Amino acid sequence: MERRALIIGASRGLGWGLVRELVSEDWSVVGTVRDPQVHTPLHELQAENRQQVTIEQVDITQSAHLAALRSRHAGERFDLLFVVAGVSNDIHEPIGQVSTEEFVRVMVTNALGPLRAVETLIDLVTPQGQVAAMSSELGSIADNTDGGWELYRASKASLNTLMRCLTARHADDTRTFYVVAPGWVRTDLGGEDAPLDIETSVRGVLRAMRARFGTRGLVFLDYRNEVLPW
Repeated sequence: MERRALIIGASRGLGWGLVRELVSEDWSVVGTVRDPQVHTPLHELQAENRQQVTIEQVDITQSAHLAALRSRHAGERFDLLFVVAGVSNDIHEPIGQVSTEEFVRVMVTNALGPLRAVETLIDLVTPQGQVAAMSSELGSIADNTDGGWELYRASKASLNTLMRCLTARHADDTRTFYVVAPGWVRTDLGGEDAPLDIETSVRGVLRAMRARFGTRGLVFLDYRNEVLPW
């Protein structure tokens, strides 16, 4: 039986890594890119796996893009919806120095956009499917004892809160909902000093999600399958 995934934000990094791992497990995957004119690692992956990889264009900050994506796939169903898209800012900048424009950019991309994506696309997920958003250990309020990354932390904490609001409204939903911390990974966002490679992270993420499959409500877990404090 064919398994199908929809990965929002798959041009490179963790999103691309998830697509690559799922394709290796014989999934069919629709992955999105923000700019269809830019050649990305996802395009290279598609060239090697044309029967399994479909590329769509979506800017997660544009609700019309999400609605159009849903319309194009209205007759299809997916076993997994994973919203990966996200950005960061100057990690050393205290919140009082963040411009209004930068605050809006990060919060819309990391919190509002992902929740709009889930709200718009959830009906495409099978009743026993999985719905996930990529969060971060830095999104934990309880574990924030070191500070730093102030705007990024706030955006991921907001993402977690809004996902909890959504699952509260969907209390009878039979799907499994996750916010996932992938660890500190060597990506454009994570930087070269990060200890994890993409493959290790995404394999851990998928194993952890499968181990928690069927959990009701929302689970906040990391790539090691450890439940994190809110």
